[in-house]
Amino acid sequence: MPSPSPSPSDTSFVTALGRFEAARRLPRLALEHPAHGLHGHGFELRAQLPAPALRAQPGAEVQALREQLGQALAPLAYCDLNRLLEHPDDGALAAWLGERLRTQAALPTLELRSTPFQGVRMGAQGELLSLRRYRFQAAHFLPRVPAGHKCGRMHGHGFEVELCAQSTSHDTLDAHWAPLAARLDHVLLNDIEGLDNPTSEVLAAWIWQRLRPELDTLRTVSVFETGSSGARYDGQGYRIWKEFGLDSAVRVRRAPAGSPQARLHGQTFRLRLGLSAALDQVLGWVVDFGDVKTLFRPLFERLDHQPLYELEGLDDTDTCTLAQWILQACRPQLRSLDSVRLLEADGCGALVGHAP
Repeated sequence: MPSPSPSPSDTSFVTALGRFEAARRLPRLALEHPAHGLHGHGFELRAQLPAPALRAQPGAEVQALREQLGQALAPLAYCDLNRLLEHPDDGALAAWLGERLRTQAALPTLELRSTPFQGVRMGAQGELLSLRRYRFQAAHFLPRVPAGHKCGRMHGHGFEVELCAQSTSHDTLDAHWAPLAARLDHVLLNDIEGLDNPTSEVLAAWIWQRLRPELDTLRTVSVFETGSSGARYDGQGYRIWKEFGLDSAVRVRRAPAGSPQARLHGQTFRLRLGLSAALDQVLGWVVDFGDVKTLFRPLFERLDHQPLYELEGLDDTDTCTLAQWILQACRPQLRSLDSVRLLEADGCGALVGHAP
């Protein structure tokens, strides 16, 4: 198989995850608000920078960002955040951390979560978005799929929905979501007007159409159908993702001298394929998640439980290089593929292509 050629439009990003425990009080909130008084959180921060901005040796980019992130978070561990910031809400914390992680070449994209269900995202231009995630249990079936398709049978999911809005409090998002939660939880989705064909894409658009008229700050609605697949709608178009686990043997030839990465070792990767395309108006999806899995299977079998350093055309097995190679190798089969995210550890790895 010939070596896949990189596209000049494929931007490589490095991502890393860090955690810290800290206390805070939010004095600008109403006195009766539970966050007004002293309380604590287990915070989680995801940072993303263009790979060239790290100025790290090729093959060492992920470790470089992990170390930089650790240094930025060190002053926050087990401290009273009000000693650093007057009102240390998620947005103020993200801005403070963004300055500490800024490089000469770029401001990072940050996602700070104070709980698994709320947080903020700060873009590379400094724009701030609020994130709030909700769960509901619902049954559904897809009536338009081909005969024998498993999704045509009655089944259900523990759905999660994440709302992303600009300059909007989490309390405001909760208030807008509550009426929809009452309609969606513990029901058959097909019985709801507008959801006769309740794919993840259709559901994301349905939620958008009911929230956006009164919540003009809404930017995206993401529906997580399972832990490994979902869809996002932004009022203009759709993106979907499908995740896979890979257990492989690697040896990073370009690793810094003395690095354990240079030795033969094993790696468990978490791979996410991102796809964008027009919605199929009959079937109600961008691409069938099952078709993504089927089309990816030949390449999956070349990657999973294999020595990746023997792959033809793969220059090295560091995460950035491997993510780029996977994106190019997949495109002939998955024409709507526009991004590959490859994590070598929890939240740490590389993203090539479309940056969220």
